Amino acid sequence: MTALFLRDLKLSIRAGGGALIGVLFFLTVVAVIPFGVGPDLKLLSRIGPAIVWIGALLAALLGLDRLFQAERDDGSLDLMLMQDTPLVLTVLVKCFAHWTATSLPLVIASPLLGLFMNMDETAIGATALTLLVGSPAITFIGAVGAAVAVALPRGSLLVSILVLPLTIPVLIFGVSATYAAVEDPAPFLPPFLILIALTLFFAVIGPAAAALALRNTAD
Repeated sequence: MTALFLRDLKLSIRAGGGALIGVLFFLTVVAVIPFGVGPDLKLLSRIGPAIVWIGALLAALLGLDRLFQAERDDGSLDLMLMQDTPLVLTVLVKCFAHWTATSLPLVIASPLLGLFMNMDETAIGATALTLLVGSPAITFIGAVGAAVAVALPRGSLLVSILVLPLTIPVLIFGVSATYAAVEDPAPFLPPFLILIALTLFFAVIGPAAAALALRNTAD
């Protein structure tokens, strides 16, 4: 499993720029917002957490279609299906490797983009924390879409269409927890705990559903 994690980590970084492409796309999405809303610093500060979360969500979708594509192209997907190691565990390790290579750099870059959006220290810290907790759920959801679309000719577009609606609850509670940390009357803990629960839920459901989809695709 360690060898699989390191292999997938290297492939994710090499394929299409990996983490660098995601961070650049993240930066581009957040950077164009001030040009659209104007030089209102108070408005930027108010909408900043939501914009950072939306940018991170869209950037995290990049590369999800390649989660199982390399194994499909070189035939190692058949070996994954026949090995003694449970396929669910293999998918889980691949999800962690993909998250480490693509989503973790977005979490690290989010404080810098928070400064760009004129967010204060509390909002920046809350945004980074919620992204760290909530972004794995996006990868687990994306694994299901990638497994369903792995054998389709235009699977990359289908993955985004399948995954994006399912990630809306993660986005809602991630942004809600961030705003709750900034606004004193609103409690931070309830939406944050729900965000953790969503990640744990999809950590169980996502790999299992992806493994089932891969087996059906092979059949």
